[in-house]
Amino acid sequence: MAPASSAGGATGNGLIDDRGSGTLAANSGEEWRLVTDQVMGGRSDGHLRVDRHFGRGCLRLSGAVSTANNGGFIQAALRLGGGRRFDASVYSGLVLTVAGNAEEYSLHLKTSDLSLPWQSYRASFKAEPAWREIRIPFTEFVPYRTENEFQPSRLERIGLVAIGRAFAADLCLADLGFYQEIDVARSSRQ
Repeated sequence: MAPASSAGGATGNGLIDDRGSGTLAANSGEEWRLVTDQVMGGRSDGHLRVDRHFGRGCLRLSGAVSTANNGGFIQAALRLGGGRRFDASVYSGLVLTVAGNAEEYSLHLKTSDLSLPWQSYRASFKAEPAWREIRIPFTEFVPYRTENEFQPSRLERIGLVAIGRAFAADLCLADLGFYQEIDVARSSRQ
C-alpha cells in the first residue's frame, strides 16, 4: 500500500496504517493502544510495541491470553475519524498484511451504534509465520452481542484481538487499510 496523508481514519487510497511512523501512531496520527481483559478483572498479559519481523517494520501484539477470572483477551485498538465517526461506506472491506505464530486472531470493528464495551462486529483470520495479505469483506463481519447491522458509514474503532482461549499471542501488523472492489459490469457500461 502506498502512503498518502489525510486526517481522520484513512488516506484517499484507503490506507489506515503502513507502519511508516516508527511509533505507535498510525498514518492518521491516532495511536494504537493496548487493551486487555484486566480492565474487567481478567488476568491476560499483553504487550504492544513497534518491532521488525522478517526485515519488515510492524506493530507487534504479544502476550499470554488467560481465561482465568472470566478473562480472555488482549487487543491493539485504533480510533478512526479523530474521535468522530469515520465513513467507510465507499469501501468493500479491510486489507491487512500480517504475520504471526500460526494462531487464529480476530479483527473487531466498533461503530457509533454500539454502546457497550463487549459489543462489536467480528471476523477471524489466521496469522502464519510468513507475511501474508488478507482481505476481509465487510459482509464477513458478524455482529457480537448486538442486534444492530454493521454500518460501515459509522465506524469508530478497529481492534486486532487475541481472544477466547488460553494461548500465547504473537501477531505482527505491517499495514492496514480499506479496499474497494470494482464493479466490472457497471464500469464497462459507463
